[in-house]
Parts: sequence; structure tokens; C-alpha cells
Amino acid sequence: MNFDYNEEQQLLADSIRRFIAKHYDFEARKKIVASKEGASAQVWATFAEIGLLGIPFAAEQGGFGGGAIDLMSAMEAIGEGLVVEPFLPTVGLGAQFVARGGSEAQKKALLPAVIEGKLKLAFAHTEDGARYDLAQVAASAKKAGKVWVIDGVKRVVLGAPLADKLVVSARTSGKPAEARGISLFLVDRGAAGVSLRPYLTVDETRAADVLLKGVEVGADALIGKEGEALALIEEVVDFATALACAEAIGVMKQANDATLEYLKTRKQFGVPIGTFQALQHRMVDMVIAAEQARSMACLACAKVDAETDPAERKRLVSAAKVKIADACRQVSQEAIQLHGGMGMSEELKVSHSFRRLTMIAQQFGDAEHHLERFAALDRS
Repeated sequence: MNFDYNEEQQLLADSIRRFIAKHYDFEARKKIVASKEGASAQVWATFAEIGLLGIPFAAEQGGFGGGAIDLMSAMEAIGEGLVVEPFLPTVGLGAQFVARGGSEAQKKALLPAVIEGKLKLAFAHTEDGARYDLAQVAASAKKAGKVWVIDGVKRVVLGAPLADKLVVSARTSGKPAEARGISLFLVDRGAAGVSLRPYLTVDETRAADVLLKGVEVGADALIGKEGEALALIEEVVDFATALACAEAIGVMKQANDATLEYLKTRKQFGVPIGTFQALQHRMVDMVIAAEQARSMACLACAKVDAETDPAERKRLVSAAKVKIADACRQVSQEAIQLHGGMGMSEELKVSHSFRRLTMIAQQFGDAEHHLERFAALDRS
């Protein structure tokens, strides 16, 4: 496998890095995080302007027809900048349900607006006690004449406070944890019966718990076939997992670069601490872990684009996530330890990299969950 980016991918990544260096440095990011919205409309408009929001969507909707591989370099650059705008919740999750399972009317109505930066989406799925089980859905959607009535509570909905529409999973038949009976609905964030409890996550992005009480949506809000959404949910979550793995590579690169620079400049006993062999060995281990993780992220992105067998796709995405989660833990913790006590201070970017890597390690399933899924699929 060729792990080098092609010219178009490298140019896209370079343009994002230039923008981040000029308009999204660490101080600018802190102001965005502290703002009421927790994200910048100007940054989002720039992402739309450079074509970033349209990469994984078909040309018929105004996109470029790319996939996870085409987004890898961009996700790496986003990771390096610790970008807090809801790119993954909108482009990697919410809009993917419309692109992969939506009707032609839904695609025409929503995807061009997403690509132009005028519409954000979030995926409201996780519930109390579900852990990482995607089939664990207790929220209900009942037919009442020509409308569906949705009731339920969704937890930690990433990007929900910034979203215009929510993609909500609800059970139209069956019992919680059953594979059949799960459906997906498009719900306006401001619809009657929808209430949000927004908060800041540990990695300084915005999320919310979403309460749906008697929310009415029309028949045209249903995405795909009634009761058969689990396969689509698994497909899209695997796609988002691969993108999160690619983002982690950028965050690890930033943490490694900052740590190496610190070892070169911090002096003890009159010499840079980077001259101490024990610390050199630890730094090398961090770099090796990041490079191994990058190889697995490439594999995951390639497989979610090309693999037609769902079981094989899930197996390889889980293999990649196990490696990425382990590398996230190793690199983030070593970066803090090699910086000493000041590594935990708010003033250093490396402490924020630690938070993002910690979040990615848990997002869409931790190492233990994916190791179990990999083993189960490997036996089947």
C-alpha cells in the first residue's frame, strides 16, 4: 500500500495548514472555545470555500465524489490544529446518512446546503446504558396518522448545539438491543418537543443531551427503509471511526513535535534534557507508535471506501481502532510526562492535545470494545 498522499490531497492539507497557521493558531482557538457558540462561523465558511465540506459527496450534489482516503490528509491537518468546528459530526456522520441512505429529495434538499456551509447536522443515537452497542436503542417512533411521533433521550450528541438538523435513531418495532426495528429520522433542532442540554466536552468541543418528547415529523423525514437502519448506522459509524483515526494521526504529530522541541530547549545540569539517552528512547517510542498508527489509519480509510463485505470492513476498522487507541494513550501520556508538571497547564497546547487524544481513544468504541468485536468477527 502507498502511504503517501497524492498531489491533490497534499495541496488540500497544505491549504488547511496555512489557514490554521494564519487564522487558527492556539490563541485564536482559545478565543473560539471560550465564545458562546464554541465554534467560528468564519472558519466554517472557509472550509466550504476551499471545498473541504464537499469532498465525500457525489458530484450531483455539488461535491467531489471522494471518500475517507481523500479526507485523510485534511483530517490530519484538522488534528494538528485541534480544530473544534463540527466537521466530523456534520460531514463524517450526519450528512453521510443522507448521502448513503436518503431519498433523492432529501439529498437534493440537504447535501448542497451542507457543502456550501449553510447546514450542519448531528447524529443523535447514544442512550443510557448503551455503551458502544449500536443496536441498543430504546427511543421510540410511533405512527400517528400521517406523522411519526418520537420520544426518547439521547446522550452526548456531538455537535448538537451547533446543528440545524438532527439525524435521530428511534425504534419503530422490536425491543432494545434487537437488530431489526431501528429507523432514522431527520428532525429540526428547533422542532416542538426537542430540548437540548448543551455542554463542553473534555476536548473542548460542543455536545448536548437531547430530549425528544412528542416530536412530530412527516413521512418524508424517514431516512431509508423503516426498521432496517442498523446496517446503515454501522456503515456510517465505521466511516466516521476511520476519519477519527486519521485525525488522531495529526494530533499525535503535533504532540510529538511539541515534545521534541521541548526536549531540545529545556535544560537540566547545563545541558538539554534531550541529550539524556533514556528520554531519547521514550521519544523514539512515541514516534514509532504514531507511525504504526498512521499505517492502520490508512488501512481503515481504504477499507471503508472499498470493502463490500460488512463483516470484513468492521473487522479491519476495529483492528485499526485498537492500534489508534493504544497509540493515543501512549503518545498523549508520554508527551505530558516528558514536559513535566507544566505539561498539564492550560497555557501549553500539548495539554489540549492530550485531551483530544483521550477523547478519540474512547470515541466510537475504546480499545477493549474493538478488540472484542475484532475477535468475534475473526472467529466467524
